[in-house]
Amino acid sequence: MKILLLGATGRTGKLVLRRALDGGYQVHCLSRNSQRIEKHDGLTIFEGNPNNPTDLGNALSECSAIISVLNISRNSDFPWSGVRTPKTYLSDVMKLLLPIAEKQNVRRISVCSAWGVADSRNDIPKWFKWFIDNSNIGVAYQDHERQKRIISQSSLEWTIVRPVGLTNSKRKESIQETYDNAPKPSLLISRQSVAEYLVDSLKRADLIGKKVVISKG
Repeated sequence: MKILLLGATGRTGKLVLRRALDGGYQVHCLSRNSQRIEKHDGLTIFEGNPNNPTDLGNALSECSAIISVLNISRNSDFPWSGVRTPKTYLSDVMKLLLPIAEKQNVRRISVCSAWGVADSRNDIPKWFKWFIDNSNIGVAYQDHERQKRIISQSSLEWTIVRPVGLTNSKRKESIQETYDNAPKPSLLISRQSVAEYLVDSLKRADLIGKKVVISKG
């Protein structure tokens, strides 16, 4: 399978790329700076902007699936740090991407979102809601919700993955899936586990049309 990976230069995106290549996938990556992606066999790098429909179309050519780990970027992890990307970056890209995918007969897409977006908001701790409502963390959550509405109305076979708090642990973890707050998720999961789940989700028919929270089991 050949996949388009969006967000390959991010901390989680780099791990998704490695997992996909190790799993035998052919991968197309679209990046504004191709020098930030290490070259590998099985990898084709397209330099361009995900907000440009021509660049998206070129990168998606001959692919049969998409993984997106794009996010709203801040200047640092500090919750009140300034936002670097447009506040509607995720939803703007998805508005362009989905019609192109439909035209090129790409059917499968798996998107990394976040726990606390949309209908999962009621499940998160009160202190976490406070940060979303009172800091620039909320900018990403608002656009993840806009992105969710766009994806869920498309004709693609979509999966929205909502990881809980991310760690950089390299230890092997079991992954717990939560639907409609059952069972209750734990608070943490490693980026490595999220990367594995996103890649593996492409071949899971039971996840089509699902929004799933994942946490360390």
